Order: sequence, then structure tokens, then C-alpha cells
Amino acid sequence: MTSKTRIKVDHLTRVEGHGNIVVNINDGVVEKCEWQVPEAPRFFESMVRGRHYSEVARITSRICGICSIGHTLASVKASEDALGIKVSEQSWKLRELIKHAENFDSHILHINVLVAPDLLGAPSVFPLVATHADVVARALRLKRLAHEWGSLIGGRTTHPMSIVPGGMAAVPSTKELKELREKIIAAVPDIEAAVATVAALAPAVPAFDRPTEYIALSNDKDYGLYDGDIQSLLPDGTKSRYPVADYKSVTNEFVVPQSTAKYTKNKMDSYAAGALARFNNNYDRLHPKAKEVAELLGIQPICTNPYMNTVAQCVEAASDVYESLAILDELIAAGTELEPLVEPKKFGSGAGATEVPRGILFHEYAYDLEGMCLGGNCIIPTNQNHNNIQHDFDKLVPELIEQGKDEKEMELALEMLVRSYDPCISCSTHYLDVKFVR
Repeated sequence: MTSKTRIKVDHLTRVEGHGNIVVNINDGVVEKCEWQVPEAPRFFESMVRGRHYSEVARITSRICGICSIGHTLASVKASEDALGIKVSEQSWKLRELIKHAENFDSHILHINVLVAPDLLGAPSVFPLVATHADVVARALRLKRLAHEWGSLIGGRTTHPMSIVPGGMAAVPSTKELKELREKIIAAVPDIEAAVATVAALAPAVPAFDRPTEYIALSNDKDYGLYDGDIQSLLPDGTKSRYPVADYKSVTNEFVVPQSTAKYTKNKMDSYAAGALARFNNNYDRLHPKAKEVAELLGIQPICTNPYMNTVAQCVEAASDVYESLAILDELIAAGTELEPLVEPKKFGSGAGATEVPRGILFHEYAYDLEGMCLGGNCIIPTNQNHNNIQHDFDKLVPELIEQGKDEKEMELALEMLVRSYDPCISCSTHYLDVKFVR
């Protein structure tokens, strides 16, 4: 390494949104090391004011095109909490089913298109079409399955229409659910092959260790993708649970000069959300088949290597398939029918949370007696991960210096670290620094 190292990555590729990496090193001393978010802020919380509760999720689902199902679910759950609504068992199961579809869809994209090029030494997925055509074709088949899966339940998989306060506005027939079940079963060989590919690439995942706090939804029934309490897991194994209504006391948002997205922290200086956080918190409630995948991929809790978030996503993708087959069996056995929507019992304030591919997502709304929204608040998973990424940088860069990495090697290691979080950067920007000139 030369006496001076300058890394400046403007607009990191293969992530959603705009993030920069800036590192300055002089004679082995780190003078500057920043993960920067310069994205323009977005004001969805303002957009929902004065809108009827039936409209709010339609607006907030547009926060993200990748996680629009999760935003719809968190938004509807928050509205239902504010309106005193408890949905039927059928609606609950259909929502769990579409949540698995989104998780599976996003993970397949991230593993195969955004991360695989790093592990194979390619600049993007396009060269892999020639060198690994079977892998790319398989990924596209699985993504198509996920889109059909989500569209069947939601009316469409991006910005779903069927999920509404009080239940479901439309439901698939038993025949359609049987057809979906057969499609998922037919895709199992592709899923097993995808797991084998990740296992083969595992040696290319960088070795790095930074214990942190891990926060995810958790319950005593299942893996907790759709519903649960907030759970914190510390590196020593200590767990704490909080009701979703107390989310602000867990996230503790604050602002920093280098980011238009707020940072968060709880018991430690930062915390992680996402697939690895869920895996560490909820491993005991993983589907047995998913535990077999975890063993094959060499990951076990408590894993403190953030690069392994992608491996945890692979475990979750398998879990999504097997959990969904079980839900489908229950729905098919009971039969489905369109139910009347549950009417509001009250008008007040409420909070909702669900897990999206990138981590725990919070929505909160208040409604007046006419059902019109008085205000809202959304805290996005990537918003919660920015602080943890910065702390990872602070530990990783000195280690890379000690290992004698050159500028290009350091740049790639930092880029791969950010990509491992699968960030949705533009979704997370809510802060605007306004200076008034008098």
C-alpha cells in the first residue's frame, strides 16, 4: 500500500439508491472513513395527512418498489391497530403467504444478481450470462415464480391491491392455490440447486467479525416475518422484547452530517436489521428444512460477520418455500371465500411492524373521528442499518491496512460490505437540513 490511499466511490453500484464511500489514509493513519447518503429526502409521512385510512397504504406502498408488499402490510397493520381491527384467520394466512413471496423474490434477486458478481470476480451480472448461463436462467425462473406467487395473493406483486384495512379485498380460489402449490413444488429442484451454488461460493465470502446488536420481530409461534414483538439480541446472547408500540424507544433516531437518512441505535452504539438479524434472533423457529440449508452453508447463530447476511438470505429463501407450502396446505384444506371487511371499532393512533427483506419496518398513524389521517411515521430497515454500516467501516478499514490490502482491494471489500446489507437507500432518506437566511 502507498503512503496515501484515497477511496472515493460515488454512487455505489448494485444497490438501490445513491450511497458514497469515502476513505482517506495517510501513512497508515485513517483520516476519514465515511459511508455517505446524499439522496434527496422523501416526505411520505406528509403525503398521508388528510387522507382516508383506506388510502394510506396505497400511498406508502410507493415508498419502495421492491418492498411494496411489506410497506402495504406494515401500513395496514398500523391502521388496523389505530382502528381496533382484528382480521380473520384466513386474511392472516394470506398475508403471511404474500410476505413469504416478497422475501423470496427479493432474496433471489440480491443473491444471484447483486452479490454473485462480487463472489465470481465479475463487474455485473451481464458477463455471467455467458459464463454461468444456467445460474442466471435459474434465478430468472425463480423470480418469475415469486412474481406469480405475489400477484395471485395481492392482485399484483408490486404495490398490491388486495391487502386493505379490515382484511382482503379479493382472495384466490382453492383451485388457484392448488396450482400455486404445484408450481412451488416443481421449483424445489431449482431452489436446491441455488443453495448448492451459494455453498460452492461460500469460500469467497470475506472473513470479518464485528459483534453488534441484532434487532428483529420475534414471536413464540414461527420465524416472525409477518408479526411479532421487537426483539433485541446482544452478542452475549441476552435477549430483550418490546411491544411494537414502543418502537421509538428502541430505534432512537438521530441525525449525522454525512447522511440525509437518520441513524438509529438501541443498547449498543449501533444495531443491525435484516436476514442475519432475523436468523440470529429466530434460528430456533426456522423450518427444519431451512436449518438443513443453514448447516450445509456453514452458518449458525450467533453469526457476527455482516458479509454472511447474504448466506442468511439463502437460508430464508428456503424457509419461505417450505413455510408457504404448509400455509397453502392449511388454506386449501379449509377452502377460501371472500369475507366482509372488519369495520373500525375506534379512531385513534396505532403502530404496525413487519419484516421486509432488509429488516424490521415500522409504520405509525393517527386518525380523527372521520377516519382521516392526522399524521404518520415510517422507520425503514436501511435507515436502521446505516449506523451499523459506518461502525463496520470503522473496524474494517484498519484491519485492511494491517492485511496490506491495496487501494482496489480495499475499495472492493467496502463495496461488498455495503452490498451485503442489500440496502434500499432512497427509501431511507427522511432528513432535510434547512438553513434559514435572514
